[in-house]
Amino acid sequence: MTTSTIRTSVVPFVINASGTGVAQHLVAEGDAGHRFDTDAYPAFGGKDEAPSPLFYALGALTSCNQVTSALVAKDLGITLGEFTFRIQGDLDTAVLVNGDEGNANFDAVKVEATVQTDADQETFDKFVSEVARRCPVTQLFVRSGLDFVNEWTRADLS
Repeated sequence: MTTSTIRTSVVPFVINASGTGVAQHLVAEGDAGHRFDTDAYPAFGGKDEAPSPLFYALGALTSCNQVTSALVAKDLGITLGEFTFRIQGDLDTAVLVNGDEGNANFDAVKVEATVQTDADQETFDKFVSEVARRCPVTQLFVRSGLDFVNEWTRADLS
């Protein structure tokens, strides 16, 4: 007889999407029913009427880092204030557009974050390391093998 263990820590995230051409309308399943749209630059066949999926991927990286930061800060007993992020993803479009051989992924992604906090530098360094380890979207990028740079700066709380 086999038994199965139900993992109560697993949360399913489900998106339903429909579209024509390169544009899509997406709906997140659940009570809130969040809705959003994607499109692409004209060079990729779109009308640029909504953010590209690539912008959503980079935006997910900023927001997931901020959500994870709140969880880690609570665990470390530190206070956080305002966040600012700048994320750059460098994409060689030769595979995507031309069908060239190679990897269609970003070549490199650089995260630059500034966070207001009451943490001292040693605790802040531990905080940044733990956020990178625990953030699911950061781990998607890191584990994809691209050149990932994660630079965080500590700022005093106002």
